Amino acid sequence: MKKYLTVGTVLKPQGIRGEIKVMPQTDSAEEFKNFSSVKIDDSEYKVLACRAAGGYAYLTLRGVPDRNAAELLRGKELLVDRDDAPELPEGRFYIADVIGCAIVTTDGETLGEVLDVTPARTDIYTALIGGKEVMFPAADGVIADIDVGGGKVTVNKKRFEEVALL
Repeated sequence: MKKYLTVGTVLKPQGIRGEIKVMPQTDSAEEFKNFSSVKIDDSEYKVLACRAAGGYAYLTLRGVPDRNAAELLRGKELLVDRDDAPELPEGRFYIADVIGCAIVTTDGETLGEVLDVTPARTDIYTALIGGKEVMFPAADGVIADIDVGGGKVTVNKKRFEEVALL
């Protein structure tokens, strides 16, 4: 498992004092209040202040004193150490742990591999199947089981074929 987890993306500077607006890749922007530090590129930043509003997180980081410094972070991913990340409830997984898992049917047929998961009301999975990228939603009945320890996502083949964008 990866040591660092991606929790958001810097959208833009907010104001003139170095605050950044972050698009969370977590269930809630409120979860950013639990992070004492974040990693951007190869630099670690202590979180001095955090607020959540309108589905976004707004962070003030040590070492980012003004708008110009914050502008340099635009488009960068925020990572947190797995040990600092909140524990997930049963049946929930970090995207980083699902990426790379094999996609298999309930009959044991291997279809491909998970390349990415886009968080949304219904998450969108991108998979490499038969040499091409295929997208499918995690809609009801599509995913039968996720076993990150075993490295596989089990899908109902009939339902998968109905919703997959082949």
